[in-house]
Amino acid sequence: MTEQKQHIEQQLWNIANTLRGKMDADDFKDYILGFIFYKYLSRKMELHANKVLQPDNLTYDQLRGHKMEADYLAAIQEDALGALGYFLKPSELFSELANRGNSEGDGNFILGDLAKVLNGIEQSTMGSESEEDFSDLFADLDLTSHKLGKTEEAKNELIVKVLAHLETIDFDIENKEADVLGDAYEYLIGQFASGAGKKAGEFYTPQQVSKILAKIVTGNKEKLKSVYDPTCGSGSLLLRVAKEVKEVSTFYGQESNPTTYNLARMNMIMHDVHYKRFDIYNEDTLVNPSPKHIDQRFEAIVANPPFSANWSASPLFMSDERFAAYGKLAPKSKADFAFVQHMVHQLAENGTMACVLPHGVLFRGAAEGHIRKYLIEDCNYLDAVIGLPANIFYGTSIPTCILVLKKDRNKDTERSRNVLFIDASQHFEKVKTQNYLRESDIEKITNLYNEYNQTKDIERSRNALCIDKYSHLATLDQVRENDYNLNIPRYVDTFEEEEPVDLAAVSAELKALDADMANTNTIIADYCTQLGIDTPF
Repeated sequence: MTEQKQHIEQQLWNIANTLRGKMDADDFKDYILGFIFYKYLSRKMELHANKVLQPDNLTYDQLRGHKMEADYLAAIQEDALGALGYFLKPSELFSELANRGNSEGDGNFILGDLAKVLNGIEQSTMGSESEEDFSDLFADLDLTSHKLGKTEEAKNELIVKVLAHLETIDFDIENKEADVLGDAYEYLIGQFASGAGKKAGEFYTPQQVSKILAKIVTGNKEKLKSVYDPTCGSGSLLLRVAKEVKEVSTFYGQESNPTTYNLARMNMIMHDVHYKRFDIYNEDTLVNPSPKHIDQRFEAIVANPPFSANWSASPLFMSDERFAAYGKLAPKSKADFAFVQHMVHQLAENGTMACVLPHGVLFRGAAEGHIRKYLIEDCNYLDAVIGLPANIFYGTSIPTCILVLKKDRNKDTERSRNVLFIDASQHFEKVKTQNYLRESDIEKITNLYNEYNQTKDIERSRNALCIDKYSHLATLDQVRENDYNLNIPRYVDTFEEEEPVDLAAVSAELKALDADMANTNTIIADYCTQLGIDTPF
């Protein structure tokens, strides 16, 4: 299965490179991912229709020209809207357009029909439960763009070429166990992120970091009622959580960028998450939180908010229940704690949240110091601080950290008096210009946190949780003594003593160098005398 997935991933990347010469990565990402999504929807439609038609010994393709074609299509459409959330006719399937485009003659001009089909997918959901989930999904797939070619014929030729290549790939959608296409889609998103520079942080969290967050919020649970990401990007972090448990009932997310919002919804559907099981909202989370989400409390929250983003910090937010109790707002130029406050508000009493933030949140003063103290002293929600290596995120080389917060810490009196600090900043592998957390690095972090999270006797386990130069179980008294500064070196001693210097050996080396220099000067002076010129010293 691994070889099959790798082969498909390589094929998809080769197809993406067909577009690479025509436009920048951010543009051809929208096209290739959009066409893969269209192929997925077509195959799901065909499989579902074939299943409905099985008692009549018909296939979906055989309906064309059938005397009862209209009746069959009406019945299948009604069924498909409930089961899949959309509808496609046999003539609108991906394979039909791909084969037409590859045929000889005038019939191979498919641009207009392709645009109608993509628009028709959205139109088919009008008035149904899935309307919001499919609305404007293909908005970024502009088939009239000059980036595809200067003439209509050139645009058509390029699109036909891409569709023909995609048609040759079997995504094995029928195999419910493998999720070949979902993983391949994730692979492509990751590849685009690696070449997108600063824009990458808008839509993708590296899988190595996602895995840590997911393992922390799931712990030893097998099922989650809900998982929420207020800055969900492409949705990859939400989907990573699902891989750590047997079942997630509902996925919730919010994303401000419309293009990335579309990508998140596609990603959910491509991973076979039914449209009724996810709710992704397109707005700025801090300014306009989803009205469907704001009154809910989530069992697991994961997030990789934009680092030190700007926000309004309007005094009006002081009457917002997400921020009011703190008495301070995060500064305009650094919204990090505003996101934390929002997530704390949305966290269920038995929930866990884990979010990635820049190191500045650990020690910056003023309003941020005030908010940090409130979370630790007044609420006692801070459960762990994990330092990550620098240069593991696309588009930025800064070191980052993970804050873990829980609302039910006070149920365990021992736990409520401690905070776990982990310094994993030196545990990574360097690959070219990027640092990567190895599987062993991820396991070391998550195993230690889970041991802390599950132990019944914190004091007895203290020695096991305090690993030399790696982790420390700090008491709240220690945190108070440090004036609520969470800078990890204050708690985890990573100082390495240097080897003593042998001064006698150094002195001998200096004397030897002096002797060598004197000998060299003598040789140079001799050459100068022979040449009849002055010596340079």
